[in-house]
Amino acid sequence: MIVYYCGKFLEKSEARFSPDDRGLVFGDGVYEVVRSYGGRLFRWDAHVDRLAYGLEQLRISGADLPSLAGVVRRLLHENALDKAAATIYLQITRGVAPRAHEFPPAGTPPTVYLDAKAFSPKTAAQQNGVSVIILPDQRWARCDLKTTCLLPNILAYQKAREAGAAEAVLSRDGVLLEGSRSSMLFVADGRITAPPLNNYVLAGVTRQAALELARGEGLPAAIEPFFEVDLPKLEEMMMVGTTSEITPVVMVNGRPVGNGSPGPLTRRLQTAFRHLMDTI
Repeated sequence: MIVYYCGKFLEKSEARFSPDDRGLVFGDGVYEVVRSYGGRLFRWDAHVDRLAYGLEQLRISGADLPSLAGVVRRLLHENALDKAAATIYLQITRGVAPRAHEFPPAGTPPTVYLDAKAFSPKTAAQQNGVSVIILPDQRWARCDLKTTCLLPNILAYQKAREAGAAEAVLSRDGVLLEGSRSSMLFVADGRITAPPLNNYVLAGVTRQAALELARGEGLPAAIEPFFEVDLPKLEEMMMVGTTSEITPVVMVNGRPVGNGSPGPLTRRLQTAFRHLMDTI
């Protein structure tokens, strides 16, 4: 695999991260994962905008974001992924400096890393649906930033996998927010709802696309909280994200959602999403 590391294209085995990189010692960085459909990038600008927001909020400077599109194109070509399904991983950290809680000196260059690899969509999950569990949200209070510090997410996801579930849905004060690695959409009373964006909810790129598709299909959709106590009213539920696309959720905590099968609104959004992929 050819990767991009600090201005150079090289074999992944040759990439050498410093033990003093703040991404390693502090999780001091941001990242993005972007889908490529046969060389066509899904909402690249939205991903870059979110990356820029994270860098600005963390006060990490010096990364040349406009140049990254060309880097991605070359990575897809170098790895023979121009016409394949692929994911691109981008990570930018505050750079290399002696370990100290204060920021390194001004002008310390950030560490920029990208790779591209083949991706196989989970078509069985998208067709049949998945189960999820609900766990308390134990993350920090800036979940709107897509940082590399993901330990709470990892612990929640591991609990889900050990329970035989595909995802952990995080609940705070009785409000269902998002998954450990995905966004969530809920359907009750025939209406799709998405949790309001705030410091506890990431502005998901695929989530936004799904809401736009819902409105384009004439489906009722709203931004409003969905409460854990209202789970018995749930008719459908969707896990959405870069790698999950639009995946039906058919079981929550071992109990069926609706009749336990993917619902009609989910199917309409899946069809609309596939059509969208054909046009990018």
